[in-house]
Amino acid sequence: MAVQTSPATQQTVVVSTDWAAQHLNDPSVRIVEVDVDTKAYSEGHVPNAVGWAWDTQLCDTLRRDIIPRPKFEQLMGQAGIDADSTVVLYGDNNNWFAAWAFWQLKLYGHRDVRLMNGGRKKWIAESRELTTDTPKISPKSYKAKDPDVSLRAFLSEVQKASAERTAHLVDVRSPQEFTGEILAPPGLPETCQRGGHIPGARNIPWGKACNEDGTFKSPEELKTLYGGAGITGEKPVIAYCRIGERSSHTWFVLKYLLGYKNVKNYDGSWTEWGNLVAAPVEKP
Repeated sequence: MAVQTSPATQQTVVVSTDWAAQHLNDPSVRIVEVDVDTKAYSEGHVPNAVGWAWDTQLCDTLRRDIIPRPKFEQLMGQAGIDADSTVVLYGDNNNWFAAWAFWQLKLYGHRDVRLMNGGRKKWIAESRELTTDTPKISPKSYKAKDPDVSLRAFLSEVQKASAERTAHLVDVRSPQEFTGEILAPPGLPETCQRGGHIPGARNIPWGKACNEDGTFKSPEELKTLYGGAGITGEKPVIAYCRIGERSSHTWFVLKYLLGYKNVKNYDGSWTEWGNLVAAPVEKP
Protein backbone atom coordinates (compact mmCIF):
# COMPACT_ATOMS: atom_id res chain seq x y z
CA MET A 1 0.00 0.00 0.00
CA ALA A 2 1.61 3.25 -1.11
CA VAL A 3 -0.68 5.61 0.75
CA GLN A 4 -3.97 5.35 2.56
CA THR A 5 -6.48 8.15 2.79
CA SER A 6 -9.04 8.88 5.43
CA PRO A 7 -12.60 8.25 4.18
CA ALA A 8 -13.71 11.24 6.24
CA THR A 9 -11.22 13.80 4.94
CA GLN A 10 -9.43 12.18 1.96
CA GLN A 11 -6.23 13.30 3.65
CA THR A 12 -3.28 10.94 3.32
CA VAL A 13 -2.78 9.42 6.77
CA VAL A 14 -0.74 6.26 6.14
CA VAL A 15 2.38 5.95 3.98
CA SER A 16 4.39 2.89 3.05
CA THR A 17 8.00 2.20 4.02
CA ASP A 18 8.82 2.73 0.32
CA TRP A 19 7.29 6.20 0.42
CA ALA A 20 9.22 7.06 3.57
CA ALA A 21 12.48 5.79 2.05
CA GLN A 22 11.93 8.02 -1.00
CA HIS A 23 11.41 11.10 1.19
CA LEU A 24 14.27 10.78 3.67
CA ASN A 25 15.89 13.97 2.37
CA ASP A 26 12.73 15.86 1.45
CA PRO A 27 12.90 19.22 3.29
CA SER A 28 9.11 19.37 3.50
CA VAL A 29 8.94 16.02 5.34
CA ARG A 30 10.03 15.30 8.90
CA ILE A 31 10.13 11.67 10.01
CA VAL A 32 9.81 11.12 13.76
CA GLU A 33 10.29 7.92 15.77
CA VAL A 34 8.30 7.38 18.98
CA ASP A 35 8.84 4.05 20.75
CA VAL A 36 7.62 2.21 23.82
CA ASP A 37 11.29 1.35 24.33
CA THR A 38 12.84 4.80 24.52
CA LYS A 39 16.32 3.33 23.94
CA ALA A 40 15.44 1.92 20.53
CA TYR A 41 16.03 5.17 18.62
CA SER A 42 19.63 5.46 19.79
CA GLU A 43 20.29 1.85 18.77
CA GLY A 44 19.40 2.61 15.15
CA HIS A 45 16.73 4.64 13.39
CA VAL A 46 15.51 5.71 9.97
CA PRO A 47 18.05 8.12 8.47
CA ASN A 48 17.25 11.79 9.20
CA ALA A 49 14.51 10.79 11.64
CA VAL A 50 14.08 12.64 14.92
CA GLY A 51 13.40 10.69 18.12
CA TRP A 52 10.86 11.72 20.74
CA ALA A 53 10.62 10.09 24.18
CA TRP A 54 6.98 9.55 25.12
CA ASP A 55 7.61 9.64 28.87
CA THR A 56 9.53 12.93 28.98
CA GLN A 57 8.80 14.89 25.80
CA LEU A 58 5.19 14.02 24.97
CA CYS A 59 3.65 14.53 28.39
CA ASP A 60 3.48 17.04 31.20
CA THR A 61 6.13 15.80 33.61
CA LEU A 62 4.65 17.67 36.59
CA ARG A 63 1.05 16.55 36.30
CA ARG A 64 -0.68 13.80 34.41
CA ASP A 65 -1.56 15.41 31.10
CA ILE A 66 -0.53 15.72 27.49
CA ILE A 67 2.42 17.92 26.59
CA PRO A 68 1.60 21.60 27.38
CA ARG A 69 1.16 23.86 24.38
CA PRO A 70 4.37 25.94 24.87
CA LYS A 71 6.47 22.79 25.17
CA PHE A 72 4.71 21.27 22.16
CA GLU A 73 5.56 24.33 20.09
CA GLN A 74 9.17 24.09 21.25
CA LEU A 75 9.36 20.36 20.48
CA MET A 76 8.00 20.82 16.99
CA GLY A 77 10.24 23.80 16.23
CA GLN A 78 13.37 22.04 17.46
CA ALA A 79 12.52 19.12 15.17
CA GLY A 80 12.54 21.47 12.18
CA ILE A 81 8.77 21.30 11.82
CA ASP A 82 6.57 24.23 10.83
CA ALA A 83 2.88 24.43 10.02
CA ASP A 84 3.45 23.32 6.43
CA SER A 85 5.61 20.30 7.24
CA THR A 86 4.46 16.76 6.55
CA VAL A 87 5.14 14.79 9.74
CA VAL A 88 5.55 11.02 9.34
CA LEU A 89 5.47 9.13 12.63
CA TYR A 90 6.61 5.58 13.23
CA GLY A 91 7.72 3.42 16.13
CA ASP A 92 7.98 -0.01 17.67
CA ASN A 93 5.09 -2.21 18.78
CA ASN A 94 3.05 -1.65 15.59
CA ASN A 95 3.15 2.14 15.96
CA TRP A 96 1.62 2.05 19.46
CA PHE A 97 3.18 5.30 20.74
CA ALA A 98 3.51 6.76 17.25
CA ALA A 99 -0.30 6.81 17.15
CA TRP A 100 -0.30 8.55 20.53
CA ALA A 101 1.96 11.23 19.09
CA PHE A 102 -0.33 11.46 16.03
CA TRP A 103 -3.30 12.07 18.35
CA GLN A 104 -1.46 14.88 20.15
CA LEU A 105 -0.38 16.54 16.90
CA LYS A 106 -4.00 16.51 15.78
CA LEU A 107 -5.12 17.87 19.16
CA TYR A 108 -2.87 20.87 18.54
CA GLY A 109 -4.06 21.29 14.98
CA HIS A 110 -1.18 20.09 12.82
CA ARG A 111 -2.61 19.61 9.35
CA ASP A 112 -0.49 16.93 7.69
CA VAL A 113 0.38 14.00 9.98
CA ARG A 114 0.87 10.43 8.78
CA LEU A 115 1.88 7.02 10.12
CA MET A 116 4.44 4.84 8.39
CA ASN A 117 2.57 1.59 7.84
CA GLY A 118 4.21 -1.27 9.75
CA GLY A 119 6.44 1.06 11.73
CA ARG A 120 9.89 0.13 12.95
CA LYS A 121 9.14 -3.60 12.70
CA LYS A 122 8.48 -3.51 8.95
CA TRP A 123 11.37 -1.15 8.21
CA ILE A 124 13.80 -3.54 9.90
CA ALA A 125 12.19 -6.66 8.41
CA GLU A 126 12.81 -5.20 4.95
CA SER A 127 16.52 -4.71 5.81
CA ARG A 128 16.28 -1.00 5.21
CA GLU A 129 19.02 1.37 6.33
CA LEU A 130 19.36 2.26 10.00
CA THR A 131 21.71 4.86 11.44
CA THR A 132 22.82 6.05 14.85
CA ASP A 133 23.69 9.50 13.50
CA THR A 134 21.82 12.47 14.92
CA PRO A 135 20.27 14.47 12.07
CA LYS A 136 21.40 18.05 11.52
CA ILE A 137 18.29 20.18 11.85
CA SER A 138 17.65 23.89 11.44
CA PRO A 139 15.06 24.88 14.07
CA LYS A 140 11.87 26.52 12.90
CA SER A 141 9.18 28.65 14.50
CA TYR A 142 6.02 26.73 15.34
CA LYS A 143 2.65 28.06 16.49
CA ALA A 144 0.11 25.51 17.71
CA LYS A 145 -3.64 25.91 17.61
CA ASP A 146 -5.86 25.69 20.67
CA PRO A 147 -6.37 22.04 21.67
CA ASP A 148 -9.22 20.37 19.79
CA VAL A 149 -11.10 18.88 22.73
CA SER A 150 -13.52 17.10 20.36
CA LEU A 151 -10.79 14.46 20.03
CA ARG A 152 -10.43 13.90 23.78
CA ALA A 153 -12.82 12.45 26.35
CA PHE A 154 -12.60 13.48 29.99
CA LEU A 155 -13.88 11.63 33.04
CA SER A 156 -17.29 13.29 33.29
CA GLU A 157 -18.14 12.42 29.69
CA VAL A 158 -17.05 8.82 30.17
CA GLN A 159 -19.11 8.52 33.35
CA LYS A 160 -22.17 9.77 31.45
CA ALA A 161 -21.49 7.45 28.53
CA SER A 162 -21.24 4.48 30.87
CA ALA A 163 -24.28 5.31 32.97
CA GLU A 164 -26.59 6.44 30.18
CA ARG A 165 -25.13 4.50 27.23
CA THR A 166 -24.72 7.72 25.26
CA ALA A 167 -21.60 6.40 23.52
CA HIS A 168 -19.95 3.08 22.83
CA LEU A 169 -16.98 2.45 25.10
CA VAL A 170 -14.21 0.40 23.51
CA ASP A 171 -11.66 -1.09 25.91
CA VAL A 172 -8.62 -1.85 23.77
CA ARG A 173 -6.56 -3.58 26.46
CA SER A 174 -5.78 -7.29 26.54
CA PRO A 175 -8.54 -9.71 27.58
CA GLN A 176 -6.63 -10.34 30.82
CA GLU A 177 -6.71 -6.64 31.69
CA PHE A 178 -10.36 -6.37 30.68
CA THR A 179 -11.37 -9.18 33.04
CA GLY A 180 -9.18 -7.89 35.85
CA GLU A 181 -6.87 -10.90 35.85
CA ILE A 182 -3.93 -8.48 35.56
CA LEU A 183 -3.73 -4.73 36.21
CA ALA A 184 -1.19 -3.78 33.53
CA PRO A 185 0.97 -5.36 30.84
CA PRO A 186 4.15 -6.92 32.26
CA GLY A 187 6.91 -4.42 32.98
CA LEU A 188 4.80 -1.27 32.67
CA PRO A 189 4.55 0.74 35.88
CA GLU A 190 1.38 2.82 35.63
CA THR A 191 -1.28 0.83 37.39
CA CYS A 192 -4.48 1.01 39.42
CA GLN A 193 -6.08 -0.18 42.64
CA ARG A 194 -8.63 -2.45 41.00
CA GLY A 195 -8.94 -4.59 37.92
CA GLY A 196 -11.86 -4.94 35.54
CA HIS A 197 -13.42 -2.59 33.04
CA ILE A 198 -15.81 0.36 32.75
CA PRO A 199 -19.43 -0.86 32.83
CA GLY A 200 -20.80 -1.30 29.33
CA ALA A 201 -17.41 -1.37 27.60
CA ARG A 202 -16.65 -3.81 24.82
CA ASN A 203 -13.23 -5.41 24.58
CA ILE A 204 -11.53 -5.13 21.19
CA PRO A 205 -7.75 -5.32 21.76
CA TRP A 206 -5.90 -2.68 19.78
CA GLY A 207 -3.50 -5.14 18.15
CA LYS A 208 -6.31 -6.91 16.32
CA ALA A 209 -6.33 -4.01 13.86
CA CYS A 210 -2.87 -5.03 12.62
CA ASN A 211 -1.43 -7.75 10.44
CA GLU A 212 1.49 -9.92 11.51
CA ASP A 213 3.96 -7.55 9.81
CA GLY A 214 2.63 -4.58 11.79
CA THR A 215 0.67 -3.01 8.95
CA PHE A 216 -2.99 -2.09 9.27
CA LYS A 217 -5.62 -4.56 8.16
CA SER A 218 -7.78 -3.65 5.19
CA PRO A 219 -10.85 -1.40 5.66
CA GLU A 220 -13.06 -4.43 4.99
CA GLU A 221 -11.36 -6.45 7.71
CA LEU A 222 -11.53 -3.52 10.12
CA LYS A 223 -15.25 -3.05 9.46
CA THR A 224 -15.80 -6.70 10.25
CA LEU A 225 -13.68 -6.51 13.40
CA TYR A 226 -15.44 -3.51 14.94
CA GLY A 227 -18.84 -4.01 13.35
CA GLY A 228 -18.95 -7.52 14.74
CA ALA A 229 -18.82 -6.00 18.22
CA GLY A 230 -21.50 -3.45 17.37
CA ILE A 231 -19.09 -0.56 16.81
CA THR A 232 -20.39 0.79 13.51
CA GLY A 233 -19.94 4.54 13.86
CA GLU A 234 -23.65 5.24 14.11
CA LYS A 235 -23.13 6.18 17.76
CA PRO A 236 -20.27 8.19 19.34
CA VAL A 237 -17.27 6.07 20.32
CA ILE A 238 -14.86 6.53 23.22
CA ALA A 239 -11.74 4.36 23.23
CA TYR A 240 -9.65 3.74 26.33
CA CYS A 241 -6.81 1.55 27.57
CA ARG A 242 -4.50 2.03 30.56
CA ILE A 243 -2.94 5.45 30.01
CA GLY A 244 -4.35 6.39 26.59
CA GLU A 245 -1.62 5.27 24.23
CA ARG A 246 -3.04 1.99 22.92
CA SER A 247 -6.47 3.60 22.67
CA SER A 248 -5.03 6.36 20.48
CA HIS A 249 -4.14 3.61 18.00
CA THR A 250 -7.76 2.42 17.96
CA TRP A 251 -8.94 6.06 17.81
CA PHE A 252 -6.79 6.48 14.68
CA VAL A 253 -8.20 3.34 13.06
CA LEU A 254 -11.82 4.27 13.75
CA LYS A 255 -11.54 7.94 12.84
CA TYR A 256 -9.13 7.90 9.92
CA LEU A 257 -9.23 4.42 8.40
CA LEU A 258 -12.96 3.75 8.89
CA GLY A 259 -14.11 7.38 8.80
CA TYR A 260 -16.27 7.33 11.94
CA LYS A 261 -17.41 10.88 12.62
CA ASN A 262 -17.41 11.02 16.42
CA VAL A 263 -14.49 9.20 18.03
CA LYS A 264 -12.65 10.30 21.17
CA ASN A 265 -9.67 9.03 23.09
CA TYR A 266 -10.10 8.79 26.87
CA ASP A 267 -6.47 9.16 27.88
CA GLY A 268 -7.31 9.10 31.58
CA SER A 269 -8.21 5.49 30.81
CA TRP A 270 -8.09 2.68 33.35
CA THR A 271 -5.33 4.28 35.42
CA GLU A 272 -7.81 7.04 36.26
CA TRP A 273 -11.00 4.97 36.44
CA GLY A 274 -9.45 2.10 38.36
CA ASN A 275 -8.23 4.47 41.07
CA LEU A 276 -11.51 6.39 41.54
CA VAL A 277 -13.20 6.05 44.90
CA ALA A 278 -16.58 4.31 44.52
CA ALA A 279 -16.43 4.15 40.71
CA PRO A 280 -18.41 1.22 39.27
CA VAL A 281 -16.35 -1.62 37.84
CA GLU A 282 -17.45 -4.64 35.82
CA LYS A 283 -15.86 -8.06 35.80
CA PRO A 284 -17.08 -11.20 34.02
